[in-house]
Amino acid sequence: MASCKTAVRVIDSQIEELAIAPLVRELLGRLGEDPQRDGLVRTPERVDKALGFLTGGYGMDVQPIVNGALYQIKYDAMVVVKDIEFFSLCEHHMLPFFGKIHVAYLPRKKVIGLSKIPLCRGRR
Repeated sequence: MASCKTAVRVIDSQIEELAIAPLVRELLGRLGEDPQRDGLVRTPERVDKALGFLTGGYGMDVQPIVNGALYQIKYDAMVVVKDIEFFSLCEHHMLPFFGKIHVAYLPRKKVIGLSKIPLCRGRR
């Protein structure tokens, strides 16, 4: 009878956050760069901060962002918010991308304060 073993990995978020800079330092070395060179000394920490910013939205809670801005209203026109700046990180190449989006919807019985969306910025 084959046994079924399950591996459980407990992630300590503080340890995981601190682990990025040493990995970037090693990556720089493997790319043939000198991580101690003046222009690169603080690069691992900068990359850590940038990746945290670009992926910060994954851990955000929508409730504080919406902050109760859901209103019962009789409204029959399309709601549109244009030119919302966005940014993210391509999960296939780990490269940033950014642009502007537009959001539109036809409300039924409630409208949401979409002006909250542009205020959402990635945070770590």
